[in-house]
Amino acid sequence: MKEFIEYIAKNLVDDPDNVRVEETSEENKITLKLHVSKGDLGKVIGKQGKTAKSMRTLFTAVAAKNNKSGHLEIEEGK
Repeated sequence: MKEFIEYIAKNLVDDPDNVRVEETSEENKITLKLHVSKGDLGKVIGKQGKTAKSMRTLFTAVAAKNNKSGHLEIEEGK
C-alpha cells in the first residue's frame, strides 16, 4: 500500500525525488505519512482538497480489501 501512494504522489509532483512515505501499523490500522517538498504540497492537496481526498479514498479502499483501516496524512517535507 505504501508503494501505491508513493507512485501516485510521484506522478503528481514536480520533484519526485523528495517524495517519501512512512508507514506505521497497529493491529488492523495502517497509517501512512506522505512527505512532499513545500512547492509540491499544493499539487498533492489539489483544488479544495479534491486530490488529497481521492488519494485517501483509494488508500482506504485498498486497506479495506485487506481487512484493515487506513489513514493518510500529508505533510510538508524538509
